[in-house]
Amino acid sequence: MDRATILCLGKFGTLLVLVFLLGTTGYSQQSKTKLSGVVKEKESENPMGFATIGIYSERDSLVAGGITAENGKFSIDVPVGNFYALIEFMGFESHKTRTINFTTTNNTIDLGLIEMESTAGDLDEVVVQGEKTIMELSLDKRIFNVGKDLANAGGTANDILMNLPSIAVDPEGNVRLRGSANVRILIDGKPSGLVSFKGSSGLRQLPANMIDRVEVITNPSARYEAEGMAGVINIILKKENNQGFNGSFEVIAGTPTNLGFTANLNYRHKKINWFINYGLAHRRSPNVADLYQEVYGEDTTFISNQTRDGNVESWNNNIRGGLDYYFNENSILTFSYLWRRSDAHRITDIRYEDSWNSIGNLQSYTLRRQDEKEQEPNSEISANYKRTFEEKGHELTTTFTYLNYWENSDQIFTQNTFSPDGIENQALEEVQTSLNDEYENQYLLMLDYVRPFGKEGKFETGFRTSFRRMKNDYLVQEKGEDGEFTPIPGLDNIFLYDENIMAAYGIIGNKTNNWSYQAGLRVENTDVRTILKETNEENPRKYTNLFPSAHLTYSITDENAFQLSYSRRVQRPVYNDLSPYVTFSDARNFFSGNPDLDPEYTDAFELGHIKYFEKGTLFSTVYYRSTVEKIERIRTVNEDGQSITRPYNLNGENSFGIELSGDYRPKDWWKIDLNVNFFHATIDGSNIQADYTAKTYSWLFRQTSRFTLKNGLDLQFRANYEARQKTAQGIRKGIFFMDLSASKDIIKERGTLTLNVTDILNSRKDRTITEGVNFYTESSSQRQMRQINLTMSYRLKQ
Repeated sequence: MDRATILCLGKFGTLLVLVFLLGTTGYSQQSKTKLSGVVKEKESENPMGFATIGIYSERDSLVAGGITAENGKFSIDVPVGNFYALIEFMGFESHKTRTINFTTTNNTIDLGLIEMESTAGDLDEVVVQGEKTIMELSLDKRIFNVGKDLANAGGTANDILMNLPSIAVDPEGNVRLRGSANVRILIDGKPSGLVSFKGSSGLRQLPANMIDRVEVITNPSARYEAEGMAGVINIILKKENNQGFNGSFEVIAGTPTNLGFTANLNYRHKKINWFINYGLAHRRSPNVADLYQEVYGEDTTFISNQTRDGNVESWNNNIRGGLDYYFNENSILTFSYLWRRSDAHRITDIRYEDSWNSIGNLQSYTLRRQDEKEQEPNSEISANYKRTFEEKGHELTTTFTYLNYWENSDQIFTQNTFSPDGIENQALEEVQTSLNDEYENQYLLMLDYVRPFGKEGKFETGFRTSFRRMKNDYLVQEKGEDGEFTPIPGLDNIFLYDENIMAAYGIIGNKTNNWSYQAGLRVENTDVRTILKETNEENPRKYTNLFPSAHLTYSITDENAFQLSYSRRVQRPVYNDLSPYVTFSDARNFFSGNPDLDPEYTDAFELGHIKYFEKGTLFSTVYYRSTVEKIERIRTVNEDGQSITRPYNLNGENSFGIELSGDYRPKDWWKIDLNVNFFHATIDGSNIQADYTAKTYSWLFRQTSRFTLKNGLDLQFRANYEARQKTAQGIRKGIFFMDLSASKDIIKERGTLTLNVTDILNSRKDRTITEGVNFYTESSSQRQMRQINLTMSYRLKQ
């Protein structure tokens, strides 16, 4: 690393430390003196705003600090003692003062004019190198810095989550945390249009390069909304705030077709920091599936073999921009705007082969094609204000967000039936259309306040209110013998969903010797009303709930600590769970919501331990969850072999398990990350059907090895295994897949070239067995095939 690099890295680190110190009292129990002065450029004599001022002891310990105002002036409180000042600004030589004796009598020191000289060399040639570990562990959450994971290059937010410990993403895109699908996903700490309406499936449209880090919180405190039985996944988007202009760019090319471009830019000048993120992606996503089903009659068995071959061509645009306005470094107002649009064309071909009693005795086969065009525009406006006070940890934050979403789906289905020798039965020919418009408007207001007390105490409080209005206008029609289209009974309606939630919370925490505690209570009032407009059916729900949380920590040493925690969570049925609209792409397997669903509640307990070693870290957790009114999708099949899958409230589920996460560096050039989760669950769905009960043991395993070789070449290998797991109705079979990645720094370490292959064996398939009183179904689906991506990224002054 050259001299300029080291100099810039040191200045950047100092800036971060000083910004962290702003608003703190430093040596709050000691007498204060004051140091002042003015900083200017030597050549131009222009004042230098936002230069960093560090106050150091004779042992080079940072004891106080601040930054200059726009006119270059500064005034800093300094404790009594012998200290020197270090003035720094990127691109200029540091200025170090003599050691000054600050006393109660010599309590005002004016350094006068300080002139800064620019450094030699072209700043455009300076490259600041810094590396975060992939995983940062603490007892209440884990933070994953996604940029260091090579497998993320060229992918989406779903790909990132798929590679994180504790999280599993099935081939259909559904996210599970420690085996539970009821997880709350936030963007920058709040609901977002990227995931609000479509759930986790919306994450397929968010490029990985727009994401800075992911926080996984398995037992959240009362500060977080109570939504999400298994916990909270918080995705933090990239945003720089360094002085001047900097950014990063990424170009992607892959097969199956994956072409994309992303840019993350920011420009800060004095009090304003502009930022913008843009992502464009064009993808072709082939998918396949097969299904074997037996339906039992009184003296016959109807057997159906079904195969599906589909392809989705999509264009996705994401743009997020805004600005931070710094009244000062302790008072920041942020405005941001997000716009996303997805356009997709889906072609799906299904072949049904039917027989009676014998698999080999084919009676007929049917071909069905779905041709769908889909548009999804989405926008989000957000305003955030953060005020940091002088006392460390004393801050106020408020956020207002408006979300708007619309989806239009226009589908045509054609279906033809043939005899075993290929002769078409024209009497069974079908042509159907499905028009579906979905709308969402959501308003969200949050306020959070934190006030320290005593030496280690802290009080937190806040409130949150959100209003959502969603509309689903759907119409499914069928072509008659006269050539006219008429609505199919029960599939012509307008579904309205209104949700109002108001919440408030309070948390108090303190520390005594090696013990620290935090206790909180959150109250949420929910008012939900669903309406089927055409049939005038209403289903109002109003309820108020208390959600306590508690965290108790014992630190044996700074490297060895335990934590016991408890929280109560809720999973409210949302729009997709409640809407009675039936998907019609498959003529024999329908999916819909259930307007009669109730929320499910969970009591979650955890005992966590974290231990730091010289060459690694081990994080272990024992957990227990008790859930009532568990929401799970149940499949029923009629005598003609047609099925419908809808969510229902089961009696409940109890689960417990142990999870181990850690990293180890056996060699300087070799790093290993490991995550293992063993769990047992008891599911009780006997209220739906007497035998819908299950006891299951299962486990998840993920191991990543990263090798740092010579000449800036990195290699990464990852193996994933999700073991077989029982459900209320059957079994979800195990999944094993592997990924391989390699990267090389180029263009004087400003750029990186990455090649990754996800699912090397093309084995990531969702395989299930489902059984009922009159049927047996075995299915396999693969939404994502093996993917090969070549990605080039370039960093500009980062």
